[in-house]
Amino acid sequence: MENLLAGIPKERPVLIAGPTASGKSGLALRLVEEAGGVVVNADALQVYDCWRVLSARPSAAEEARAPHRLYGHVGREEAYSVGHWLREMRAVLAEGLRPVIVGGTGLYFTALTEGLAEVPEVPAEVRAEADALLRGEGLAAMVAGLDAATAGRIDLANPARVQRAWEVLRATGRGLAAWQAGAQPPLLPLAEVTPLVLRPDPEWLGARIDARFDAMIEGGALEEVRAALPGWQPGLPSSRAIGAPELVAHLRGETSLAEAVALAKIASRQYAKRQRTWFRNRMKGWQAVALP
Repeated sequence: MENLLAGIPKERPVLIAGPTASGKSGLALRLVEEAGGVVVNADALQVYDCWRVLSARPSAAEEARAPHRLYGHVGREEAYSVGHWLREMRAVLAEGLRPVIVGGTGLYFTALTEGLAEVPEVPAEVRAEADALLRGEGLAAMVAGLDAATAGRIDLANPARVQRAWEVLRATGRGLAAWQAGAQPPLLPLAEVTPLVLRPDPEWLGARIDARFDAMIEGGALEEVRAALPGWQPGLPSSRAIGAPELVAHLRGETSLAEAVALAKIASRQYAKRQRTWFRNRMKGWQAVALP
């Protein structure tokens, strides 16, 4: 790791992708403390103001050590997408500080380095129709309704990605893949950055995931979920925080805390597996960093 850090040019933007609990945020903070710049969030759940502990957002003490951007600035009921993130990234880049962009949302990194199509907003009634379909008939029915080109490009095991693609096709009559074919130029082409993707040993990562979730419970994750319980809406993007549905079930008396924690750890490991698959398939041009 020391040799890796020493070889990173101090003037170039740095991108650090990695699965949950792999230590990427700590690496980003160290880079900025040692060489200057700003830590920028590229995690779709760390943007929400309600989930500091549960999303493993940097602590207040860590944020005080270096400039941080795009963390905890979105309300739990607000719409937020990769398009919103890219527009905010443009403003961050205009500040002139070297960005160290870190996160686990592969789509954000792909849009940043390859460009993003300007897909029209999906009407609320289409989103409601999609929510009803997913609840009533399940993910397989939604996958069956996708166009072939889009189905061949997205993670079909990820309900959020599938629903987004289904909604776009339903609302516009064009598949998401067709919209993406007309993507705008990237903000940060891969050739102009230092792109790092962390590739941890799965067993090592699994142990870290379990230990971190235990630490989250000790650090107030259950209290965060309790605060979000009034008016809880499982269909909101913010409600997809890993562990939130399981802890909601516990607070409603449907499971014990031990059962909820065990299920949340399983969900976290499954999420990490999806992340690793995305990184492996979509980030072949990135510099792989083996861990531990």
